[in-house]
Amino acid sequence: QAQLVESGGGLVQAGDSLRLSCAASGFTFSSAAMGWFRQAPGKEREFVATISRIGSGTYYADSAKGRFTISRDNAKNTVYLQMNSLKPEDTGVYYCAAGFSGATIWYGNYKYWGKGTQVTVSS
Repeated sequence: QAQLVESGGGLVQAGDSLRLSCAASGFTFSSAAMGWFRQAPGKEREFVATISRIGSGTYYADSAKGRFTISRDNAKNTVYLQMNSLKPEDTGVYYCAAGFSGATIWYGNYKYWGKGTQVTVSS
């Protein structure tokens, strides 16, 4: 069965960096567009970044542009999110997701979801 496992979250200070990883199994990873979403306490899940099947296309939320970089290694079935210059408003649970309708910002297009990894940024 399909599985996505996120890792790399933690407690950091504002201005620090983190690299999230998401290991995929149980489906053809290279056939899936991958996305990162996050959810802060009391807020709805929001789009962060997405990458196409072969990594040729990426798209970011305005809040992530210039600070976050999404990448993937299809040989390792892993997608990454490099987060630099972190801000307290980046705090939340970060989820990776896999979809087969192309890279998109809409969560409804993603079929598989991980359980998330907590990112906490202190001021």
